[in-house]
Amino acid sequence: MSRDDHPQVFDITFIGAGPTGLFGAFYAGMRELSVKLIDSLPDPGGQVIVLYPSKVIYDTPGIPAIVAKDLVSDLVKQASRWNPVLLLDETAQRLVRAPAPEGQAGEECWLIETDRGRHWSRAVIITAGIGAFQPVRLDNESIRRFEGKGVHYMVRDPHDFAGQRVLIVGGGDSAVDWALSLEPDARQTTLIHRREGFRAHDASVSALMSSKVNVRVFHEVRRLEGEQRLERAIIFDNRTQEETVLEVDRVIMALGFKADLGPIRDWGVETVAQRYLKVNQRMETNLPLVYAAGDVAHQEALEPLNLIVMGYGQVTIAVNYAYAALKPGGKVFPGHSSVKMEESGR
Repeated sequence: MSRDDHPQVFDITFIGAGPTGLFGAFYAGMRELSVKLIDSLPDPGGQVIVLYPSKVIYDTPGIPAIVAKDLVSDLVKQASRWNPVLLLDETAQRLVRAPAPEGQAGEECWLIETDRGRHWSRAVIITAGIGAFQPVRLDNESIRRFEGKGVHYMVRDPHDFAGQRVLIVGGGDSAVDWALSLEPDARQTTLIHRREGFRAHDASVSALMSSKVNVRVFHEVRRLEGEQRLERAIIFDNRTQEETVLEVDRVIMALGFKADLGPIRDWGVETVAQRYLKVNQRMETNLPLVYAAGDVAHQEALEPLNLIVMGYGQVTIAVNYAYAALKPGGKVFPGHSSVKMEESGR
């Protein structure tokens, strides 16, 4: 992929370079549209890379199992076939209708202003995932005291936990997945959850219960202790208040993340529950030639399914309808990929 520093009106600009945006860039390139991607993170991959780069993903069609960072690497390689422009570590702040830059076609288009420059696009597809996100933190001073000294909110490198006594707090997919991933190499792995039911996939919960992970439901963190670094965790049974002391080296607070649309909220796009962008069946927002796909998109009367595979399908719909809107007489159906590849000679 490349970076440009010259004013140019692109056919489609993707706001977000996670899996949905990357696949959308590939698909738009296959339809012979000029493509730009803008992402506030320093690397492509979105929350997949930030939150669980070493997690194994099982629900990508045709790939029985793949490590998240390898999936992103393959998506980047796939999108690079058409040489889209990729702008990283750059935050989209404002979206307005504006004339094309001097020397370009005189049409009105979308102007995207970022913290580093100005970009013009005929259509925009917002693939911002869950938007800006911050980890959910407990109101517990002893936990905050050890942030960076044994307390983690995400796992950057699983090797850092090898041979360690690890306590994981939470009952969702991240908590269960990390417990299963770290258990083989950790000295000891304990997972506590404040209630009996888990919010993780059923298959993952079954695997957890069959593993060597010490699972304690109805348990919470009372406080963490240590001198210079974390040394122990005092947990308690929230039914009886009985305390247990665990000698630990690392604690992973896997309680989820708070999503925030950030600047997107002020772009005039209709939202749902202040965290989703409302779209129709064509993935169109209320703004002309502005679409949304992936975790950030919400179709009326449908329960959001925040799955990578859903993002692939939604961004494909968005790209094809954008193509038909941008190209007079253009058809929504693109034909089959095998034919397109043969025609391109690539």
